[in-house]
Amino acid sequence: MSWPALYTQLVGANRHATSLGKIWLSVLFIFRVMVLVVAAESVWGDEQSDFTCNTLQPGCENVCYDQFFPVSHIRLWCLQLVFVSTPTLLVAMYVAYRNHRDKRKLLQVCALFYYDYDCGCYLSLYFSHLLQSTFIL
Repeated sequence: MSWPALYTQLVGANRHATSLGKIWLSVLFIFRVMVLVVAAESVWGDEQSDFTCNTLQPGCENVCYDQFFPVSHIRLWCLQLVFVSTPTLLVAMYVAYRNHRDKRKLLQVCALFYYDYDCGCYLSLYFSHLLQSTFIL
């Protein structure tokens, strides 16, 4: 999918949102991405390399680190970003589906009323001749 296509879908999804919803989603998405890109790596970079275990058993560092930090902060922010973005993407996919369905329906309706010039010309001449003949008699 290209950037213009993605932009078109997001504009189509935003057409159905309120102005407060647009502002809220934009601010929320921008701040989450900003925190994830700018601050998360420097603040919670590689915590496990600095972590020391009080025993020298093999594998103790991993177990102690997992016990102390069950969820990585960077993974938590990524997961939150995915969960915040998912409803918007679902609405965008639904809008794309509706646009495609409406366009297909419009093409079917236009195909029903397609006017073949040659056939229509002969039919209109035939009916006008028949109508004139009826009134002349």
